Amino acid sequence: MTDRKQRKEKGTSQETSPGETVHSQEEATTRQEPVVESEQSSAGRKRRKHAPGTDETSREEMEMISIPAQEYHTIQEELDQVRVQAAENMDGWRRERADFVNYKKRMERDQQIMVQQITADVVKKYLEVLDDLERSLQHRPQDGDGKAWAEGIELIYRKLLNQLQMEGIQQIPVENEIFDPLKHEAVTHEDSPDHESGAIIAVLRQGYMIGDRVIRPALVRVAR
Repeated sequence: MTDRKQRKEKGTSQETSPGETVHSQEEATTRQEPVVESEQSSAGRKRRKHAPGTDETSREEMEMISIPAQEYHTIQEELDQVRVQAAENMDGWRRERADFVNYKKRMERDQQIMVQQITADVVKKYLEVLDDLERSLQHRPQDGDGKAWAEGIELIYRKLLNQLQMEGIQQIPVENEIFDPLKHEAVTHEDSPDHESGAIIAVLRQGYMIGDRVIRPALVRVAR
């Protein structure tokens, strides 16, 4: 009897012992399950956080902001006013720019006229010297020592004439020209079968001009 009881007790101990082990494993499993679920939840949150298109969706949601209709109309009116003001400012800037360009051109023209006036006043004093050289060359000697002397005078005359041309001084054209009261001054009116009426027969004194400005008109004889 005693032996059977001991064997039963051992058997019971053996059966209970495995049961306790299983129960222990289930508890361990039960304790681990929340940890696994927690990791899954964390991974899910990570996937949602890094899911493609999430940033764009958030951006669209931020851009789509609803405002009251009255406030929208107020903003639209202010925007229209700003556009009108910007157009007016642009037109004003264009007008000011055109005025400045015209002012700059006018200043350049006035400065050019002033330079021409000063040059004409200075040159006019030396034109008489040039006239004397021209008259001397009209009666130049054709031989002997006087011929060499005349060649030297002609060299001086041409040099002076070139200097005037470098300053913008030009002789008024008279050869085969019709009389122009703005550029020519008639000394006599003569009958000439070789010239038409109003044509210049001869030049008594050369005229000069700078640009469109006449420094001195040419003295001429005109055909009647």
